[in-house]
Amino acid sequence: MTERSASRTLDHAVAGAREQLLFGAKRLGLATVGYDHIDSPLGPLWVAVGPRGLAVIHYGAEPSAAELRRVVRTYGPGVVPDPRRTAPVARELDQYWSGRRRSFDIAVDLSGLTPFQRRVLRATARVGYGELVTYATVAKRAGNERASRAAGAALGQNPIPIVVPCHRIVASDGSLGGYSGGLDAKRALLALERPGDVPEGGWVPAKLRRS
Repeated sequence: MTERSASRTLDHAVAGAREQLLFGAKRLGLATVGYDHIDSPLGPLWVAVGPRGLAVIHYGAEPSAAELRRVVRTYGPGVVPDPRRTAPVARELDQYWSGRRRSFDIAVDLSGLTPFQRRVLRATARVGYGELVTYATVAKRAGNERASRAAGAALGQNPIPIVVPCHRIVASDGSLGGYSGGLDAKRALLALERPGDVPEGGWVPAKLRRS
């Protein structure tokens, strides 16, 4: 046996053992979170689905160490590759990128977040396609109109960007504020929803819809 063929045999054996372990974990109910890598116009996304719905969309091919710790702390160590489980997410995201979808139907799972973070993200999830609201407005809708800075921090830790559309939240002066995927990604998402209406520095306050 040549060195190359021996290497191929070993690779096949390792792959087979991995498949058996994954099958066993799923059969025993130990695989609590399924993940996959999804291509997007903004680059690769690491997507994970937990017991009650979509748990993570992370910009990049791999989650950050902090994000992975949160997933394991919340759902346990059974985080396994599972493209079938993430397929509905990939399908709805594809429809969103192509302009055929303006809202998402997939369930989201906000387990592991604080009550205030969950209120902020639920308020954010109700912001419509192409709409702009301020951090102060989101704080008010989350029950504390004075907590705009805390609302901004909660949005900065949003584990499910795009689906929970924190890109639609801007500063009170009309500037873009921040975004976990970077401001270029935020501009791209807003440009998809508001073609021709994303000024480089943001909007004048009079053009923002307020509640």
